[in-house]
Amino acid sequence: MYAVIAAGGKQYRVAEGQRVKIELMTAEVGASVEFPALMISNGEQVQIGAPFLAGKVSAEVVGHGRGEKIRIVKHRRRKHYHREMGHRQYFTEIQITKI
Repeated sequence: MYAVIAAGGKQYRVAEGQRVKIELMTAEVGASVEFPALMISNGEQVQIGAPFLAGKVSAEVVGHGRGEKIRIVKHRRRKHYHREMGHRQYFTEIQITKI
């Protein structure tokens, strides 16, 4: 059994017990949060919302953090132009408790 949820402007395919890193949320660690379900699949049975289903997907906030550093390099040959930048995206890690 799995579901597709919407969180932070993105969609994630999740199953019960799975840990997912989503966009940063303001919820505290240990808090319970709910996400709207776009689709729920239980084997052969598939329910698709328009755009959401009546049911919700429950999850627990496990922690907050930052992702791996991404290096951005801009370079033009023979023009004495070279720029480097880095970025680390904030995330919230959740564990799906109930679909």
